[in-house]
Amino acid sequence: MSKPNDNSRQQAPDVPMITGPLGRGGRAPKVKPKNFKNTMRRLWSYMGTERKWLTIVFLFILADAALTLAGPYLIGVAVDAMAGGVVDYNVLDVVMIVLIATYIADGGLTFMQSWVMAGLAQRVVRRLRQTMFAKLQKLPLAYFDGRSHGDVMSRLSNDIDNVSNSISQATTQLMTGSIAIVGSFIMMLILSPTLTLATLITVPLVFLLAKTITKRTSVLFKEQQAQLGKLNGHIEETISGLLVVKAFNREQKAIQEFNSVNDRLYAVGLKAQIWSGFLMPILGVINNIGFSSVAIVGGILAVKGHITVGVIASFLSYSRQFVRPLNEIANTYNVLQSGVAGAERAFEVLDEAEEAEDEPGAVDLEKPIGHVTFQDVTFGYRPDRPIIKEVSFETAAGSSLALVGPTGAGKTTIVNLVTRFYDATSGTILIDGRDIKSYTRSSLRRSFGIVLQDTYLFSGTIKENIKYGNPEATDAEVIAAAKLANADTFISRLPKRYDTPLSENGGNLSQGQRQLLAIARVILADPSILILDEATSSIDTRTELHIQEALLSIMKGRTSFIIAHRLNTIRNADTIMVIDQGKIAEQGSHNTLMSQEGTYSRMFSNQFAPSSSTSE
Repeated sequence: MSKPNDNSRQQAPDVPMITGPLGRGGRAPKVKPKNFKNTMRRLWSYMGTERKWLTIVFLFILADAALTLAGPYLIGVAVDAMAGGVVDYNVLDVVMIVLIATYIADGGLTFMQSWVMAGLAQRVVRRLRQTMFAKLQKLPLAYFDGRSHGDVMSRLSNDIDNVSNSISQATTQLMTGSIAIVGSFIMMLILSPTLTLATLITVPLVFLLAKTITKRTSVLFKEQQAQLGKLNGHIEETISGLLVVKAFNREQKAIQEFNSVNDRLYAVGLKAQIWSGFLMPILGVINNIGFSSVAIVGGILAVKGHITVGVIASFLSYSRQFVRPLNEIANTYNVLQSGVAGAERAFEVLDEAEEAEDEPGAVDLEKPIGHVTFQDVTFGYRPDRPIIKEVSFETAAGSSLALVGPTGAGKTTIVNLVTRFYDATSGTILIDGRDIKSYTRSSLRRSFGIVLQDTYLFSGTIKENIKYGNPEATDAEVIAAAKLANADTFISRLPKRYDTPLSENGGNLSQGQRQLLAIARVILADPSILILDEATSSIDTRTELHIQEALLSIMKGRTSFIIAHRLNTIRNADTIMVIDQGKIAEQGSHNTLMSQEGTYSRMFSNQFAPSSSTSE
């Protein structure tokens, strides 16, 4: 439906702004941090069948770790083979060959595990994107009313990308690092328990540093993702409304607002990167302290004859392999923070309440005749501010009902309720004698054809956009619908006629032409009930006459709801209902209401009264 403009939908500053079923939200929602472990557990659940590939990656890592651990030992053997002034070339040749083979095999295994992990990560995030996009289709329109479209898109793109990076990088590094730490520790113990103790003095410092920094960066990365969502929302809103921006000379203001949001993103992003950047340099200092202690203690032990120079060489390599994974794991935790922040924002969408499921025993609405009844229906977009109040009326099958009244009276709300874009707070709405809640939503909405004041066209050809109302239609039926909507005339003048590609939302067409295509789309859908929400508001007077003829033709035999402010377009409606402050003020035919000389009569007279001349 077009955006309702009910005044009572204005809300207090602390409540997300509601602007209608297809409207834009006022601000991006705040990021609510969730439990790190729970988020990781949920990400693990999305692995699904990919867990077998994780097992394969783990086996690659085990084999790679074995080769990596063999390297320092072989280096120690080679050093001892050259010690004492006598070189044992037989041992040295064997060691060199084995070392070269080890490093080649290590490179191959590293490539394989990276290749498998990259595919795994992309499949997981693809599944997460599919789940999230499917979820968006199931959410009620009220969800989108209070949220920036750009922020929603950011969750589906940027945040999911962060999850992808975390899975592909962090998972491999965590497994590799854990195995390397355990393996290196065992080898160090075998070589020299004393030197092992000298190495372990740096471990508490590493964990303390990692805990301090990641505690800070976790908050900053969450805020960074939230600010990125706000920036995307501002960009989407500004580009979509660029014509209005230019018309009101607000380019500089738009730039200032963008710079303000961009500066906030810059500030929090800078802090996040600086804090995360502290980690590696400080860890380097701690590592050098550890290596120094190993060198000093090892030198003392070698002088006393407790260990050989080759053992010291091997031990230094193992100690580096032991400490380096600690550093990588600490740094990986920063990557995880960014990924978890993105995952949390994605899961917030997945945790939103969906449209209520069809009631048990709901049936399809088959071949409706279009008898619509409202019985004491009350509804408000906020519980404490009802828009319509105990509205009751009946529309006979095949008749036309025009809804008129001041802005914010509740006209669009009525058609929002009959299509179940929203459910009534109280009261009952019937179609063909049955509560609309007893029908399946899909069959109910298939019964409606809707032409909005603000039309929307998708990227694609003109033919594809018209066939959106009936994908199985033939080309001849598409052309017939366009002719009935008076759209064939301008389509025929286009270079590629019905195969002319449209830009986003038909930006390469005029507003009137877009509306003609929207009408053709509804004509092709052949619905049982029509809803025309200011359907000819963007069309010139001459074209409107042709459209009115077309609409009158397709309205025959169909129940029609017509919302219009130009009262001359609805004077032939079977019933005209005047809505004022959420209640029915008057209803009847045009002639009946004019004879009553009430609200409708005054509206009509004011709209078509001749202009008073000014005396000189």
